[in-house]
Amino acid sequence: MTQSRPRVIWRFVDGVPGHDNQSAGLIAALRDRTAIEVYEPARAARLPALLYWAAGRYPPGADLPAPDLIIGAGHATHLSLLAARRARGGRCVVLMKPSLPCRWFDLNLIPEHDAVPDCASVVTTRGVLNRIRPAPVKDRALGLFLIGGPSRHYDWQDEHMMDQVRSVVSHFPNHRWELTTSRRTPPGWLAYLRQHLEPGLLRRLSLHDWRGLEPDWLVQRLPLADSVWVSEDSVSMVYEALTAGAAVGLLDVPAKGRNRVSTGTRTLLQNEQVVRYADWLTGKKLAPMREPLDEAGRCAELILQRWPGDN
Repeated sequence: MTQSRPRVIWRFVDGVPGHDNQSAGLIAALRDRTAIEVYEPARAARLPALLYWAAGRYPPGADLPAPDLIIGAGHATHLSLLAARRARGGRCVVLMKPSLPCRWFDLNLIPEHDAVPDCASVVTTRGVLNRIRPAPVKDRALGLFLIGGPSRHYDWQDEHMMDQVRSVVSHFPNHRWELTTSRRTPPGWLAYLRQHLEPGLLRRLSLHDWRGLEPDWLVQRLPLADSVWVSEDSVSMVYEALTAGAAVGLLDVPAKGRNRVSTGTRTLLQNEQVVRYADWLTGKKLAPMREPLDEAGRCAELILQRWPGDN
């Protein structure tokens, strides 16, 4: 029997880690299910991409095999996806809500907490896709804190966040804890913790500045943790923790009114997939979902069913 050829994927990236992780997660899920070859042609800037589209050519991919799938996340990739498809064919798969009309793309994978447009090519996802995979065995004595920071949707209070961390660590004297910041975390907050937390707590709490971590640190550590506390402003990290199969708690961050992020959080709370810090204080226990989220896998299956191709 002749083996069918691998699917050729062109992946466009914009250098934003959160965006690139989404397409990497989808591609990893596709690789688990079928033979693929992945190429990353250079992304064109807006004006060159428009000119390439008008001319029906895409010079950065001229020497590459014609794509079956063209995948990208982030607004800066959209015009390159369209120009590449016009030049070489293939199906355009865009992750997150596009800045251009959704009907221009063959498939739009859009998180349900975004304002999802009514479009035949849209598939809603529970959170953004990611690269996390559950570990076969968890470390029952390991907990993680994933800390975000102020944004256009949320305020920030150093002391309020520290008090929540102190309370959780104090409640579990036999646990080891690791805490990592992220790009939005105020740069002086870790120093604030070291100055104000009790020495006994700090001996069980490893503090990590995201700038000093290896790129795959979270991908490796998150699946091992039994429980994960995430500041509720960081919806992508909440879904990463759920994908890892952890029991997930939400640390309170003052919201600037109702917004799309808080709407997504509200849905998780209603479905009892996460526990808010205030509810945990009153005795509600964290518990993992019966089955970890696998939105990357679900979307990969959908793509293969929609376009069976030669495989």
